[in-house]
Amino acid sequence: MFRKILIWSIALLALGYVACAIFLDVAQRSFLYFPQYTHVEPGQTDFALRRGAVTLRGWVMNPGQSRALIYFGGNGDAVQTMREDYARWAPDRTVYLLAYRGYGASDGEPTEAALFGDALALYDDVRTRQQDIAVVGRSLGSGVATWLAAQRPLQKLALVTPYDSIARVAQGRFPIFPAALMMQDKFESWRYAPAVHCPVLVIAAEDDRVVPAASTARLMEAFSPRPQYIRLDHTGHGNIVSDPAYATAITSFLR
Repeated sequence: MFRKILIWSIALLALGYVACAIFLDVAQRSFLYFPQYTHVEPGQTDFALRRGAVTLRGWVMNPGQSRALIYFGGNGDAVQTMREDYARWAPDRTVYLLAYRGYGASDGEPTEAALFGDALALYDDVRTRQQDIAVVGRSLGSGVATWLAAQRPLQKLALVTPYDSIARVAQGRFPIFPAALMMQDKFESWRYAPAVHCPVLVIAAEDDRVVPAASTARLMEAFSPRPQYIRLDHTGHGNIVSDPAYATAITSFLR
């Protein structure tokens, strides 16, 4: 009797494990992208960028400047909320904030390949007006920014709460599952960092509960030379931009 109970218990545990693994695999992008908190009407945006059948929309601040800044936000960021801050922090740059696919008023569904392609299209469009382009990428956007910096020349690159690989972060979050192998969108910034040849600033939060410090450290080791590093004490992953020291770091770096 005990043996039968043990066998059934093991079978149920195995079935539960497989069911959870299948759920994580099918729903993985819903754990990575959170566009539902960012939606706005197209009329509330400043510009549109066509990418095949998809129209991406965003905002422009400080138009007409000789230099540019492109900002890529986090996975739940409504990037339009950063318009006035970055316009103030980079007054001598035209600032471009593009909502990811499915975010803001942009069409489509976000994937790693799509976000990379959209970032490249935005850069190439901006380059027709400004030659000197700096990029800031926060959290998820740090992966987009790092990839872009490996593909195109940048004047400067700032990475806020960056990771070496979202697949590795996911593996740490779900250690009993082969999360790193299951991830479709891996955002492996460590692979692209060696091809970046501009000044790099990394800004980390002391109490980051989303991106482990070890992940940021591994990313920094992939750059040559190593980036400038600033850790803001008493900040977390979500509130780091509210710290006055963040504004000071960004403003100083972008000069």
